[in-house]
Amino acid sequence: MSDFFQAGVIANLHRLTHGGSDRLERELETFSRVRPIGLVLPALYSEFQHTAMEGILRELREVRYLRRIVVAIGGCDRGEFEEARARFRRFRVPVTAIWMESPEIQDIFALLEARDLSAGSPGKGRTCWLSFGYLLACGDCDIIALHDCDIRNYNRELLARLVYPVGNPNLGFEFSKGYYARVADRLYGRVTRLFFTPLVRAIMNISPGIPYLQFLDSFRYALAGEIAMTADLARTIRIPCDWGLEVGTLSEVYRNSSVSRICQVDLSDNYEHKHKGLSREDPNAGLRRMTLDIGKSLFRTIAQEGVVLGADQFRALQLHYTRMAQDTIRRYYADATLNNLKFDLDQEDSAVTVFARSLREAAAEFVEDPLGQPQLPNWNRVVAAVPDILQRLRDSVTERPAGVGGQPPIPAAAVAAGFPATPIGKPV
Repeated sequence: MSDFFQAGVIANLHRLTHGGSDRLERELETFSRVRPIGLVLPALYSEFQHTAMEGILRELREVRYLRRIVVAIGGCDRGEFEEARARFRRFRVPVTAIWMESPEIQDIFALLEARDLSAGSPGKGRTCWLSFGYLLACGDCDIIALHDCDIRNYNRELLARLVYPVGNPNLGFEFSKGYYARVADRLYGRVTRLFFTPLVRAIMNISPGIPYLQFLDSFRYALAGEIAMTADLARTIRIPCDWGLEVGTLSEVYRNSSVSRICQVDLSDNYEHKHKGLSREDPNAGLRRMTLDIGKSLFRTIAQEGVVLGADQFRALQLHYTRMAQDTIRRYYADATLNNLKFDLDQEDSAVTVFARSLREAAAEFVEDPLGQPQLPNWNRVVAAVPDILQRLRDSVTERPAGVGGQPPIPAAAVAAGFPATPIGKPV
């Protein structure tokens, strides 16, 4: 059972009781009549080959309070896309599948590039951004939720708890971020435990009194991929397209919302998903790539808040981070020992060594190019540049009629899985 202590500058919504999912879903059904809810599922085709996806689909089939689901599928050809799309046919709510590699979607990206609005490189960030745009194009969802597709112990209560703080109009939140324990027979979540949190606290010690850093340090699992927000907020935020997605999103939420309207919610007793390798020698793979991108994203976001880190500060930061991460290992070792969990001190120390290398490389790349890869533009900016972009996006993912003379249907980027297209702004 969770504690009920309120720490940091944002509201903590704890998991103090169990078995309340039926009540949450009933209330969400009521709230959704006034504030409809959409769910985004960013997925690679490879994830449909694993049991985690089966569990997610099984649970989501029974959800009644969603207005629509958008599943954006990448890393596949047309045949594989159609195979994955077919898994969503017997849902209670409309499901739209988007093929990220389709010619129609690539045309959208090319149009934006021609208007100097980069759609970024393929990845989770671009997938989420496009899915948000599609829901905005539909015009019938006031709340947008997002969660990953590799959750091995998924239960639909996770979604209800994530959405409820924003869906309940009496609570006054416009952004909710999930957190959870990453524990099995040992402690997981190394990037958060041994990289992100010690790094943020090291920067806070070097540059004290920065409200944004206090904001970041308030999140129990800042790198969690589960969020819910109002559609109005989704229109205004810019997000990175690399592994800095979660950090960049929090930065944009901080800039475009009030701290009093942001919360984090305990989603489950435990959370299990696939684990990435450390990738000690390859900076383009595994946790090495992830920490490199997160480091650069963090440096960019704190620079936007007026934190100046020069060469001397970066050198001091690398030393300070290493000391703080090593002190953190001792704390987790004590925690694991008390709870009879496995804990490999050598592996933990090795991870800190690799993460320190990522930090050094992230600092060097940031100094050389502070702007880095451009963030994806917010949808208000895109609409200002291309006024009909949402209609174009909606058209590119709508099932098309058969061709003249009995020809087969014209290929489309996506089709509603067994449901007719809905005019913009009209409920299903």
